[in-house]
Amino acid sequence: MGMKIVSTGSYLPERILTNADLEKMVDTSDEWIRTRTGILERRLAAPHEAASDLGAQAGRLALERANFSAVKVEAIITATITGDYPFPATACLIQERIGAKNAFAFDLSAACSGFLYGLVLARGLIISRQYRNILVIATDTMSRVTDYTDRSTCVLLGDGAGAALVSASNDDALLGSYLASDGSYAQILYVPAGGSRLPASQETVEKRLHYMKMEGRVLFKVAVQAMVEAAKKAMEMAKTSAEEIALVIPHQANLRIIQAVAKNLSFPMEKVYLNIHRYGNISAASVAVGLDEVITSGRIKRGEKVLLFTFGSGLTWAAAVLKF
Repeated sequence: MGMKIVSTGSYLPERILTNADLEKMVDTSDEWIRTRTGILERRLAAPHEAASDLGAQAGRLALERANFSAVKVEAIITATITGDYPFPATACLIQERIGAKNAFAFDLSAACSGFLYGLVLARGLIISRQYRNILVIATDTMSRVTDYTDRSTCVLLGDGAGAALVSASNDDALLGSYLASDGSYAQILYVPAGGSRLPASQETVEKRLHYMKMEGRVLFKVAVQAMVEAAKKAMEMAKTSAEEIALVIPHQANLRIIQAVAKNLSFPMEKVYLNIHRYGNISAASVAVGLDEVITSGRIKRGEKVLLFTFGSGLTWAAAVLKF
């Protein structure tokens, strides 16, 4: 007993924020952004769009592509750190919106690692033999926690959602995985206010504490080490060598980080899928959207193996080897 990926879907908002647009907002330049991050543009949710709206669009598309009725979905796992509300769960809002009335639904908070955490959890539910059809959705509206007066972070982030419908199967698509976290680094990438530690107040608003704060230099070093570790352990669990991996889908946080990880793992960049130039960092949705794009474009063929790895706030990191 294992799981198979039946179909995928994604949704990117229509509004595009280019580097030229950011030049008018903060002291930065297109050249500075491109050379340091690899990002050319990013997508921003419309004022009326929240995380559940993006996630519902991606989930609905995954179901449509599989010609699969929403009422047959038994669980919805939604990875997000920018949910519509502190509660209820964004997954419950998505459940109602897509008509998955027979599914139980919950949110998973693992930041950029959330989609891979969700896939591993979905597989666990399936091999328990209690559930057969699960929708894993990653959706984030990072623009809502972006400080557009902070040039070091506002150039990085965008909005988007990706989804995968996974079902029980005799063959297992998830050959190996590795999940990890280290809370001692929690405050190098976080939103200080808005929770029970610092509830919203006039002071927290004035100090702009409801926006993401990041220590970029520390994060770069830790991210590279963590993703290299995760990728190696996932491949070891999958009994798979780097040569057997047809394609790598990394978290799209920063092109320099991706290049450093690929070099450490001896993967040529020709094997590494990139969409960071179009979307920036869309948190949990990053690898989910990448997976959807490589499947729908035919970049991956039956029998090939794909390595996904990611890293995010928490700190959390994860990797998985999938076979199609």
